[in-house]
Amino acid sequence: MSVAPTFRLKPPSPLPGWGLSFGVMLTMLSLIVLLPIGALLLRGAQIGLPELAAVLGRDRVQAALLLSFRAALIAAGFNLVFGLALAWVLVRYDFPFKRVIDASVDLPFALPTAVAGIALTAIYAPNGVFGGPLMDWFGLRVAYSELGIWIALIFVGLPFVVRTVQPVIEEIDREVEEASATLGASRARTFTRIILPMLTPALLTGFALSLARSVGEYGSVIFIAGNLPLQTEIAPLLIVIRLEEYDYDGAVAIALAMLGISFVMLLAINLIQIWSRRRMGEV
Repeated sequence: MSVAPTFRLKPPSPLPGWGLSFGVMLTMLSLIVLLPIGALLLRGAQIGLPELAAVLGRDRVQAALLLSFRAALIAAGFNLVFGLALAWVLVRYDFPFKRVIDASVDLPFALPTAVAGIALTAIYAPNGVFGGPLMDWFGLRVAYSELGIWIALIFVGLPFVVRTVQPVIEEIDREVEEASATLGASRARTFTRIILPMLTPALLTGFALSLARSVGEYGSVIFIAGNLPLQTEIAPLLIVIRLEEYDYDGAVAIALAMLGISFVMLLAINLIQIWSRRRMGEV
């Protein structure tokens, strides 16, 4: 007795077919990302390497680039540590006004960066609520210094780490921690050997997002930085200054340098991410 073959129909996709979906995706990606970057690279090729190198070799340009990436790395590292701590507290503990604090994490997403910069400057200025005591008691100048740039970048980048790590913490089964404690492991050992490896991919993703956001930040920084050449002048501001001076070649050179450095940094972070995931899979 022969049995008739059974056929299983694939469930219909909620999106249009492959051709249409791919076409829409490629069109939007090209218009928003690829074409602007391609135009920037084409303009840089027209300028030529000698002139680009001459622009990037100026002390003011090098100081601005170094400050932008140094401050972005420091802010992203700070957010990596304290963003993890904040996400852990929001997930694992109950306390008064928890929902208010959880909602306030998203405030930098909704608040215009210029408004954030003005608010931070008013607070941390030498005559501000926090800036005055810090100056009088500790001699610490926040506004119009590199420290003020760090604070502004920490403010805009913190939500990226918290919102990336928070869902991963919610998915961690507490029985894993209980089993580790049963076997005699301390809290620190449980965290470093069990919890932290699970969170590493999400932490690296949040770090990369925070870093990328901080490198190109403009609105919240220019008010609190002071914008002194060779001291507190960031690279995005220098690009705007070059454009206002109609020095388009200089602006393109700085933009290309930022694009190249950002690409290398993000590529390195993604490679570390891939390596950490493979290592977790082997374990």
